[in-house]
Amino acid sequence: MRKEVPENEKLNDIEKKLVKLLKEKGMKASSAESLTGGLVSKLITDVSGASEVFECGVCSYSNRIKHEVLGVSSETLKSFTEYSEECAKEMASGVRRLAGADIGISTTGIAGPGGGSKEKPVGTVYVGISTKNDTNAYEFRMGEYGGRAEIRKAAAACALFLGYEALKKL
Repeated sequence: MRKEVPENEKLNDIEKKLVKLLKEKGMKASSAESLTGGLVSKLITDVSGASEVFECGVCSYSNRIKHEVLGVSSETLKSFTEYSEECAKEMASGVRRLAGADIGISTTGIAGPGGGSKEKPVGTVYVGISTKNDTNAYEFRMGEYGGRAEIRKAAAACALFLGYEALKKL
């Protein structure tokens, strides 16, 4: 499902809002990251008290780790690739199960500068969110945000925001 990037004011201190809400609800989070390479985990663990609510982060940069650790199916990787909504969903549900967490947050996509195509240009980002109720994935086009570092930062912020929004519904 394609989404627009939230306005900046919604993303300000989103990691603090996420950790606070997790504490209030007595819930735990986990992350599976490819595109962001651990940035989501870093932002969460930068918040004091995150150890009470953050179970684990898996930096699953290779397809082997996506498959062997997170349980992303070989068929998904072959048919849809690692840059897909399907992969983001399986990553999020896989890390949630692995950690025994209430929410799993995943990121995958193409940060560039190479690797893009006409169908999936550089800046194509997928965020997966998995809870006990459902698992969804969202597609963003972030090429206009700049280079690799900016795309990764924007992707991490969106992942935290979507995790926060999903938690509010639990």
